[in-house]
Amino acid sequence: MSASAEETSSQPECWIRAADAIAEHQAVLPREGERVAVTGCGTSWFVAMAYAALREGAGHGTTDAFAASEFPVGRTDYDRVIVITRSGTTTEVLTLLDALRGRTKTVAITATEGSPVTKSADYAIELPFIDERSVVQTRSATSVLALLRASLGENLTQAVADAREALTRPLGDLPAADQITFLGQGWTIGLAHEAALKLREAAQVWTESYPAMEYRHGPVSIAEPGRLTWMFGPAPEGLPEDVAATGATFVTDDLDPMAQLVLAHRLALAVAERKGLDPDSPRNLTRSVILAATGQ
Repeated sequence: MSASAEETSSQPECWIRAADAIAEHQAVLPREGERVAVTGCGTSWFVAMAYAALREGAGHGTTDAFAASEFPVGRTDYDRVIVITRSGTTTEVLTLLDALRGRTKTVAITATEGSPVTKSADYAIELPFIDERSVVQTRSATSVLALLRASLGENLTQAVADAREALTRPLGDLPAADQITFLGQGWTIGLAHEAALKLREAAQVWTESYPAMEYRHGPVSIAEPGRLTWMFGPAPEGLPEDVAATGATFVTDDLDPMAQLVLAHRLALAVAERKGLDPDSPRNLTRSVILAATGQ
């Protein structure tokens, strides 16, 4: 079994542990009414997007998500900035924390104990039980989101049950698709972007991702037989029928969207296996992007 497969299958238990950990870490996470920014790179940015939409949608306060390299460092109106980084060594994240030092409270969430980010942020939440051997993130990302959902008062019991179902559900003809477009609305847009990234990283699949209502504004033009349009969460009215008219397959269900992401993880593994690829070590990728000090 690959490390990616093992880490994918461990997600329900990791979510339980992450949700339980909120009792220890709630005090350093955003309080209701605070203005908050959340940031990261790659997968961590997509988790930030999901959390930002969830927190603001729940009425807890303004919450913005940024790629770390695009963070508006001139802004002074955030009460707290959360940085998400599995390795704790990502150059853009550490550079940002240096720029924010002494200006606003910063909280780092990482899977790696004692990493540089724990010294650069004002507070650090270390979750070593979610760390991974694979270059491709699965459980680390969803477990951080589980922690953050729990911090908003969500009960993740159903999400955990759905994830366990996602680990056993047959994939059917899904691995045979030659192109996949992932869609989301609200907090699931971040999950759609993350699912697309997983298939690109682990299995070199042509994937795209969009807010669901944007799909008709151009991207639907590539839909055809043999391709998938995968919706995270409830679909906008009429969209399944519009996709069906193209001959493409519309994929959706009533699983918790994080459990749908687990299903996408399994799909990435299945396609990688079919292609003879190593999902743990994708080409051109490393566990952390560490840039030379002379520039990017």
